[in-house]
Amino acid sequence: MRALWLLVLVPGTAAAQQFTGATYVCDRGVEVPATYVNGPDQSLVVINVDGSQITLLGEPAASGARYGWPSDGSGYVWWSKGDEAMLYWKTPEAETLLLTCRAT
Repeated sequence: MRALWLLVLVPGTAAAQQFTGATYVCDRGVEVPATYVNGPDQSLVVINVDGSQITLLGEPAASGARYGWPSDGSGYVWWSKGDEAMLYWKTPEAETLLLTCRAT
């Protein structure tokens, strides 16, 4: 299945955004496509997990790049460094590792 992307160009903003993509092969052979969007003020990643497209915002990280959804509730966390990534399910009490992934 191919994804269709629509890019709306706003004068003075398009050049500031950098898009990169990768497909990760994870535990149990699960594939997770990821598109990274980096701009001067914000970074985010769009991943496809369990048939859903999920957008996660950049978060502070001591090493690599960490993305999550800013809330006090449960949600996914995508943490990447080099060709490797990890997908977590975060709750207010703990984080559970779901997948360990490597870019193909």
